[in-house]
Amino acid sequence: MQTNEEYLVPSLGKCTVQSPLNLSKELGDGVFNYVRDDERVLMDASLRHYNELIENHTTPISFEKGGPKEKIYFDPTKTKVAIVTCGGLCPGLNNVIRGLVMQLYNRYGVQRIIGIRYGYEGFIPKYGHEIIDLVPDEIEEIHMHGGSILGSSRGPQDSGEIVDALERMNINILFTIGGDGTLRGAQKITEEITRRNLKIAVAAVPKTIDNDINLIEKSFGFETAFTIAADILRGAHNEAKGAYNGIALVKLMGRDSGFIAANAALAVQEVNLVLVPEMNFELYGPQGLLKWLRKRLEAKHHVLIAVAEGAGQHLFTEDTHDKDASGNVKYKDIGMYLRDKIREEFDHQSFPYSMKYIDPSYIIRSAPANANDSLFCNILAQNAVHAAMAGRTGFVVGYWNSRFTLLPIPMTVKDRKRISLEGVLWNNVIETTGQPKKFCN
Repeated sequence: MQTNEEYLVPSLGKCTVQSPLNLSKELGDGVFNYVRDDERVLMDASLRHYNELIENHTTPISFEKGGPKEKIYFDPTKTKVAIVTCGGLCPGLNNVIRGLVMQLYNRYGVQRIIGIRYGYEGFIPKYGHEIIDLVPDEIEEIHMHGGSILGSSRGPQDSGEIVDALERMNINILFTIGGDGTLRGAQKITEEITRRNLKIAVAAVPKTIDNDINLIEKSFGFETAFTIAADILRGAHNEAKGAYNGIALVKLMGRDSGFIAANAALAVQEVNLVLVPEMNFELYGPQGLLKWLRKRLEAKHHVLIAVAEGAGQHLFTEDTHDKDASGNVKYKDIGMYLRDKIREEFDHQSFPYSMKYIDPSYIIRSAPANANDSLFCNILAQNAVHAAMAGRTGFVVGYWNSRFTLLPIPMTVKDRKRISLEGVLWNNVIETTGQPKKFCN
């Protein structure tokens, strides 16, 4: 059984420096209050769960609430900060970088902020990547553009060498921006720092376009991604309707979780079939997908399909364990597989159709953040700075029950967030698309 001890964020020590933010401790004075150390956010805020806890005399699981502290650990005038972005691109990376710099520089008075180029590689001398200074005047417009001004890379690097670099550069706080692999790397860096008894804080801003990080309601870039995906699906719908028995097949991002495909389909409301990694389905037989597809075309003469990239991996006969630089299993291309199987089936049946296959993945992930994501990125960055300046370390800044939270890194990489086929989101998809609940014979 989980306990609150597992959700306690480590601290470098006692906070003795007065915060320069000049906030309040009193209610009703019109000034925002500092967040106390004992303020926490419930994991499960339902009445049913509350009653069960009362009945069993159990303490509810909760997360530390993010926000500014009255006393901080680091003296801003003596603090040096490094920022690094890792993994694949995602809308909002530049927004987070900018948010961190502006908060550190303008609100806390931290003057020495550097950017590490090309992910964790930037710490390793053999790669020869130069560091860059990050100052407000030079980065004030980066949030208008997609990608990352720091660049990125995939794959683990030696945590000992990374900590050696942090020591050489006299870094007090490291901000890492990345997904599952980046977070695991940040945890190893934290452990190495602890082993050496150093006073360096490691703060993580979680980045995953797939929205699949555990215990975090939404990640930055996700809303931009499914918004752009929705626009692409609208165009694909026009393509499908523009031909007799038109088929538009759109492959969207989502390695292990189908949140982009599901949410984009709900936004457009013209998608007829959504396939996600969380579901198994059969192609052939009376209840198979191909049989349903022909019936759909015979009745409506067009169909729009959204498939997440990690869907249907059970259909491939090849047993492969090849992995990319980040340690992720290389998935087979389900989009092209479905395209070819549909063509094979209908050509064999001499059934007339017109196929359009669309894969917009790289266009989506390199786009600039939309307005709501931009707002979200900035507040994530602010909360990451508040916690790091207060000496919190080995943490991820998150969002839960409409509150910004702090989580120990190990709890966020313990599991991957996935769509529940018995949950509200998937039921909404089924009701909107009208697709069968299962494609099983």
